[in-house]
Amino acid sequence: MKFESQLLKGIAPTVVLEILSRGPMYGYELCKAIEQRSNEILSLGKGTLYPLLYNLEAKKLVGAQWEVAESGRKRRYYAITSKGKTQLDGQKSQLKELVKGLDFVFGGALSSTR
Repeated sequence: MKFESQLLKGIAPTVVLEILSRGPMYGYELCKAIEQRSNEILSLGKGTLYPLLYNLEAKKLVGAQWEVAESGRKRRYYAITSKGKTQLDGQKSQLKELVKGLDFVFGGALSSTR
């Protein structure tokens, strides 16, 4: 199922921070990790991911550094910062409350599908 871009846009920063909380990654690796961890439900294209990463970096929620891979290719690795971890914790709490509220709206249909 493909999600409407506006719906995904709101959750994308949290998803990226969550994936990066498991360790530093370069862009393509991050795209693949998001798809894999979401069971192919979520997908961010380069046109969405890189502006998002630059925005998170500007807000000091992620840091980036260039590294040379074993292949000799330079890659920019992104890592969550301590400020990013704090932000992620707050967003996860809000999302849990949102899911609870939606579950009430849908009469328990969300919790019965888990």
